[in-house]
Amino acid sequence: MNQALILEGVSKRYGAFEAVKNLSFSVDKGSICGFLGPNGAGKTSTIRMILGLTAPTQGSITVLGADDGRKVRDRIGFLPEERGLYRKMAPVDAVAYFASLKGVPPSEGRKRAREMLEAQGLGDALKRPMKSLSKGMAQKVQLVAAIAHRPELVILDEPFSGLDPVNQQGLERVIRDLADQGATVLFSTHVMQHAERLCRKVVLLAKGQKVFEGDVAGARAAAPRYLTLEGNLTREDIAALPGVTEVEAVPPPADGPPPEAPVWRARLEAGAPSQAALRAAFERNLPLTRFEAHEPSLHDAFIVLTGGNQ
Repeated sequence: MNQALILEGVSKRYGAFEAVKNLSFSVDKGSICGFLGPNGAGKTSTIRMILGLTAPTQGSITVLGADDGRKVRDRIGFLPEERGLYRKMAPVDAVAYFASLKGVPPSEGRKRAREMLEAQGLGDALKRPMKSLSKGMAQKVQLVAAIAHRPELVILDEPFSGLDPVNQQGLERVIRDLADQGATVLFSTHVMQHAERLCRKVVLLAKGQKVFEGDVAGARAAAPRYLTLEGNLTREDIAALPGVTEVEAVPPPADGPPPEAPVWRARLEAGAPSQAALRAAFERNLPLTRFEAHEPSLHDAFIVLTGGNQ
């Protein structure tokens, strides 16, 4: 089996409320998959079902070849959104303890704990109580505790929440390293930039339903492109270019010199290539002095695919 994780027709109801609706997707072994969606989209409910903490109302989930995440829990690493470690325990003891719960012998657990914490820049904090650490340092300890047993599948629920930019960058390196070492990583987030940099594949949820599954380029293709054009052009000139759906005049800047010619902003329909508009402008000898194509980001696609529901 090439997939570490397979969900087929999974739904989860809490009374009359359906948190997850007929969800199907898979994650290849050794890949990084972003599990994306606005708050309340059903990401955490899905993760709880994958881990076997709650059962789906309908559908099936296969985790590392098992039909229940609890059967392979020693092969899974999980970082929950709600963090929490024993406040009086030292980081090296905490990591070794959590590793022992996943079958790592105590001596090996302490060795791994020391090595991994030092690699995260926590060498001076190995034996300090958790309550004395900063939020960023404590989050690093919890991450190390989640992966010290060298899991095959790592699930991270909003792992970047509360981290400063430097620590976010460090966490991205850890995620890449995990995949390089053969682990499969599924992480949930509503911050698209992390997924854009890290993921081979993304799954987008909105209101409990999957709205997209595929690579980042495929998601971006769902969002419109924009053009900025400058020149002695009319609105009709621009509206007649292939793929253009909307045209608006760009007001001159409030400070600084005005542009030498009118500036226009044109929206292209989803998937329309900007090159076609540029080629048509040349063929029609339009007096262009500036032509810029603005490619959509994953965030732009996220807004379109989720209907602006953040």
